[in-house]
Amino acid sequence: MRRTLTQDLAAEFARIALGHVTREYPNKPDHVLAGPADARTPSELHPVFYGSYDWHSCVHSYWMLAHLLRRFPDFAPAAEIRALFDRQFVVEKIAVECAYLAAPTARGFKRPYGWAWLLKLAAELVGHEDPRWAVELAPLARIFAQRFRDFLPLATFPVRVGTHFNTAFGLRMAADYAAATADAELAALLLATGRRWYGEDADCPAWGEPSGDDFQSSALIEAECMRRLLPAEEFLPWFDRFLPRIATGEPRTLFQPATVSDRTDGKTAHLDGLNLSRAWCWRSLAAALPAGDERRPVAEEAAEIHLAAGLPHLAGDYMGEHWLASFAVLALEA
Repeated sequence: MRRTLTQDLAAEFARIALGHVTREYPNKPDHVLAGPADARTPSELHPVFYGSYDWHSCVHSYWMLAHLLRRFPDFAPAAEIRALFDRQFVVEKIAVECAYLAAPTARGFKRPYGWAWLLKLAAELVGHEDPRWAVELAPLARIFAQRFRDFLPLATFPVRVGTHFNTAFGLRMAADYAAATADAELAALLLATGRRWYGEDADCPAWGEPSGDDFQSSALIEAECMRRLLPAEEFLPWFDRFLPRIATGEPRTLFQPATVSDRTDGKTAHLDGLNLSRAWCWRSLAAALPAGDERRPVAEEAAEIHLAAGLPHLAGDYMGEHWLASFAVLALEA
């Protein structure tokens, strides 16, 4: 049976995120100290996104809360989410987040994963019930959009790992922002970069998957990136070349959920995220295939198997609890 995002599940996920987006410690800052004055607390450095163990997880937890509020505006946690956004998405706090990025030491801060999630959050807030939230966040989003514009022409090679540095994930999420804000220039740059990096890829073996701390499939997120960027008439032939044996369940590793041996270890716990992010990609890719395509039920079944492996483990230990629910929502809403 195909799993869907119900109001009860949405409330459960929201409660998880509300329990950590303003939880300052433990905290793993990605922060360069240029001198003694830079030794500050997470909330001093990042008055909006100081919780959830690390900045990027806090950002995508806010995305999840915004998405769930849009989908279920009357569910039980709605008032708490609105109050949180009213406190956090304010000009004074966003200005501090922007000022942090002006330091020379912050040039590569959260590239590209945090950049991508901040733009995904900004895209979610465009057209949301309260326009103030998008307006207040917009200056920060514009900085990260510009960072993509500055970085992509200089990035000769893609990064294909299954962790935060994966560039296909960055392009894919930034594309939603470009669409939501009607930024044709950014959209064109993302498309051109996707073609340059991945356009000639063929017969992907996925032989390196999974590694011990992957939370993304380098093969499937590349396919999902190209699905998002390319026109359908260009994507389908590309996909035929990139993963030509999907109908027969190959490469087999892409169809087998990862086993997680220790959910108290932050790196090993990434593998729960791998199962959820694979489910997201498989669902999106299945939906892009024509009706009657023999690969479509194969991809849908793979998505359900991976969802079943990942959904029971969203909470319980903070190493997974501070971030996994966001990927569950991506998968369920694909």
